[in-house]
Amino acid sequence: MSHDQPFAHRHLLGIEQLGPRDIATILDLADSYVDLNRQASKHSDVLAGLTQINMFFENSTRTQASFEIAGKRLGADVMNMAMQASSIKKGETLIDTAMTLNAMHPDLLVVRHPQSGAVDLLAQKVNCAVLNAGDGRHEHPTQALLDALTIRRAKGRLHRLNVAIGGDIAHSRVARSNILLLGKMENRIRLIGPPTLMPAQIGEFGVEVFEDMHQGLKEVDVVMMLRLQKERMDGGFIPSEREYYHRYGLDAEKLALARPDAIVMHPGPMNRGVEIDGTLADDINRSVIQEQVEMGVAVRMAAMELLARNLRSVPA
Repeated sequence: MSHDQPFAHRHLLGIEQLGPRDIATILDLADSYVDLNRQASKHSDVLAGLTQINMFFENSTRTQASFEIAGKRLGADVMNMAMQASSIKKGETLIDTAMTLNAMHPDLLVVRHPQSGAVDLLAQKVNCAVLNAGDGRHEHPTQALLDALTIRRAKGRLHRLNVAIGGDIAHSRVARSNILLLGKMENRIRLIGPPTLMPAQIGEFGVEVFEDMHQGLKEVDVVMMLRLQKERMDGGFIPSEREYYHRYGLDAEKLALARPDAIVMHPGPMNRGVEIDGTLADDINRSVIQEQVEMGVAVRMAAMELLARNLRSVPA
């Protein structure tokens, strides 16, 4: 691909470290990969000779599959390490893991970890490029980038839009990365959800907060619903799923308050009938949920190519 904008980062650990130009560079390159991925022959050789290791300390079928397909389409040697059943269970520390990895000389390391900051720590100890595939409640940068690409392609722009993010904000690294990215690109962000699912320091985020879905959705361009992360909850965050859906689930009646051309998003996996009405999720005129999955592969291809270029320009 002939997109030669500079991308001066060794790793992709979060949106926090990226500027608007970095974000645009990734999205522009990803756009060209969307075209490649729709062709009969989807192969490129920009990562030929490089080794990509996917280390998922936390299960994620969707993200892991997306990174694996992205690496293989670019010609990398891709290996998945099953961390659930690995030496981590025997008490090996993250530092020991880093030392073991260094001895294998990988070029790209894709890491998902249940603890915030773990991926950053690993990046300090390994001699390769690290991509954060989600760490605790901290960040999930490639999800925010694929969401941004989906919005840009649907709306024709990625600035001065009104974006509503609804649901479990407190436990969501997707929400945090999206708030950072959309804020950097000059969008107005509204968060909608019960107070129990809002982060304590929400006032520092430069967003509007709504407890009432009907008020929060008025005249928005984009509606992004989040999964209820029951595995991160310790009890009384919501009264019941039925009550939650009544107040905070997205259905046609609530969506009618948004702009007529508003798009509906969800990072998946969805709890249908809890966060979003199943019919609405499948409505090809409003929902871009399938496009998000497609954009995920393209964005991850772009991110890995940009990091690989930097690897090749640095002498060993």
